[in-house]
Amino acid sequence: MTTYLMAGGGTAGHVNPLLAVSDALRRLEPDAEVIVLGTAEGLESRLVPARGYELVTIPKLPFPRRPDAAALRFPARFRASVAQVRAVIRERGVDVVAGFGGYAAAPAYSAAHREGVALALHEANAKPGLANRLGARYTQQVGVAFQGTPIAHARFVGMPLRREIEDLDRAAARQEALAYFGLDDRKTVLVTGGSLGARSVNATVTAAAAALTSTGYQVLHIQGGAAEFADPGVPGYHLVDYCDRMDLALALADVAISRAGAATVSELSALGIPAVYVPYPVGNGEQRFNAAGVVEAGGAVLVDDAEFTPEWVLTSVVPLLSDDARLRSMSQAAARVGVRDGAQRMVALIREAQQSAFRAGRGGRSGR
Repeated sequence: MTTYLMAGGGTAGHVNPLLAVSDALRRLEPDAEVIVLGTAEGLESRLVPARGYELVTIPKLPFPRRPDAAALRFPARFRASVAQVRAVIRERGVDVVAGFGGYAAAPAYSAAHREGVALALHEANAKPGLANRLGARYTQQVGVAFQGTPIAHARFVGMPLRREIEDLDRAAARQEALAYFGLDDRKTVLVTGGSLGARSVNATVTAAAAALTSTGYQVLHIQGGAAEFADPGVPGYHLVDYCDRMDLALALADVAISRAGAATVSELSALGIPAVYVPYPVGNGEQRFNAAGVVEAGGAVLVDDAEFTPEWVLTSVVPLLSDDARLRSMSQAAARVGVRDGAQRMVALIREAQQSAFRAGRGGRSGR
């Protein structure tokens, strides 16, 4: 029996790929022990136990960004976290550590290296995070969700997707989806800013509701976040605050308007859904990089947040919705870029790391 320590968390961008790979491992190795390492504050504290996995927590320890008192305390606190993870590896007989970025990942990478156990990691963003950049020094098995991700030893595996997305048959699910959302059986524009919402996207789309529906499309708009916008009352325009069945929303989508989070870009591309991406304008700009590959391939259009106005929708999105040939071409291009079996590819990389460690006389109980 193999024992896996899956390290990462904080946000959905780290937790969901971790869970997708954990589920794939459990399907392939029903007798394997899967332990998740995270923090008590991150999203993993709720999602991991709900999925049936054991969660071991360590203190949340952000990397210091400026020379202050927290920076002075960081080295000792980091060493303590590494020691805690090393104890877990020894006491639980961990064979492989697989990391997905986030606060818990960096101590896990260092602990795996010091304990001499197999290590693999996955980077979900086209612009890699600091923890994974550090961890990539310790292993040759580094999976990335996007081609061209600038991290050592990168190998393209795609994004590990949730099983309900990975196995989604959009045509077969269409009638269930129409009934679930109470929509007509016609072409649909899906608008979503993600679980946290996207105020500027929501504002523009609600203002342009009549222009969008004038094309003959209906609009399913999931506003998320603070749910601060009211339904404009335009026929064919359906505004919902939250959605627990994104698989059904994606089953209906003929075109999407969305932020460019790594998971969103990966899911839309894997399903061959043409998209208009409006990257989040704050932060380190990773959303623009996430969308770059599918935009270059012709499967999506990218527009700056400041330029995404009702006027831009009228002059750019409305003509797009009327161009069936272009949308078919975009759908095919997106599907060529997208990957549905990212979880399985990542499992293969984890097994490769384990085999390499075994040949080198390392790798948990099998190598010590």
